Amino acid sequence: MSKRVFIRSFGCQMNVRDSEVICGLLQKAGYRISASDQDADIIIFNTCSVRKHAEDRIWSLIGSYKGSKIIGLVGCMAQNYQQHAFERDPNISFVVGPQDISKLPDILNKFTFKNLFECKIWETEGTLRPEEIYHTGFYQEDQHAYVVISEGCLNFCSYCVVPYVRGPLRHRKYKDILTEIQEAIDRGITRVTLLGQNVNAYQDNQLNFTKLLTQVNRLTGLKEFDFFTSHPKDANLDFFKALRDLEKLAKRLHLPLQSGSDRILKLMNRGYSVKDYLALIDSYRRIVKGGLLTTDIIVGFPTETEQEFNQTCVLLKKARFNAAYIFKYSSRPGTQAAKIAGELKPNEIEKRHKKILDLQRSISRKIRSRDSDAKN
Repeated sequence: MSKRVFIRSFGCQMNVRDSEVICGLLQKAGYRISASDQDADIIIFNTCSVRKHAEDRIWSLIGSYKGSKIIGLVGCMAQNYQQHAFERDPNISFVVGPQDISKLPDILNKFTFKNLFECKIWETEGTLRPEEIYHTGFYQEDQHAYVVISEGCLNFCSYCVVPYVRGPLRHRKYKDILTEIQEAIDRGITRVTLLGQNVNAYQDNQLNFTKLLTQVNRLTGLKEFDFFTSHPKDANLDFFKALRDLEKLAKRLHLPLQSGSDRILKLMNRGYSVKDYLALIDSYRRIVKGGLLTTDIIVGFPTETEQEFNQTCVLLKKARFNAAYIFKYSSRPGTQAAKIAGELKPNEIEKRHKKILDLQRSISRKIRSRDSDAKN
């Protein structure tokens, strides 16, 4: 069997980093990473399960190979479907969940030159991945690196599949994180993004996220760093002061709102109210002068009324985010939201999505125009 592998990555920044980790592990094991699927005999799909549309696209792409390649399903869809992935598409040869990507070299080595495939299912065990997987030195970019600080999530937002496919929240040791960043700097990296499903919940004994940011800021050779994603319920004044005071830390904050309705926020299990959120962003803007602020919005959550949708629109006008990532609600099997009766019709969700998208685009244009005038 050829040792040429092509990796197709879908989804969030965490998946981008996971694909880099996989590339590093396979290169170390003697595999060649191909730039094109045409040159590879093994195709690994590193997948996302956050929205049904993403899954449908991945299934379609897998089906397009029709037995011409050895296909591996890796990541969130692998953990979500497990052995049922083989039923969905018999061309899939192996399935590996997010917490077991370190086993990929051994799994690929089980394939013989006679193409005797041995299918494997690796369950998420709920423990940290082996630390050494983060130290292969493989990065897709020359100047920028993603660095994982925590894995999994314990928030259990009612619409989200992440805790089920990525497991409970686990934090890497801060010294290991700093070591990885220093290794990246030694390779010429000057910018770093710290990653986690909920970065500001980070804790390593007495060292919290704000203290970790302070430690990263002290690293010689690092020019700039940022992080993604934070949760409103874990944001506080010390966090904002770190954003203000640490000279290498980018002055931007992504703080997902999701809805401008208290009832919908409660159904989403977000852990804060509209009042709480507005107080947070007021504090952020007061402390971090001129800091950028972006957010996430979900439209069409089950039972969302026209009035509640309009409340979200009103909040966007009031908050004046620099940008917002606006998503149509996608029901995910196994989540609490999937059990809520009263799912909206697709055409209504589409209408609301277009309306709020147009609104945010208008707000963003006005902010950019204002900032441009201020510079001139």
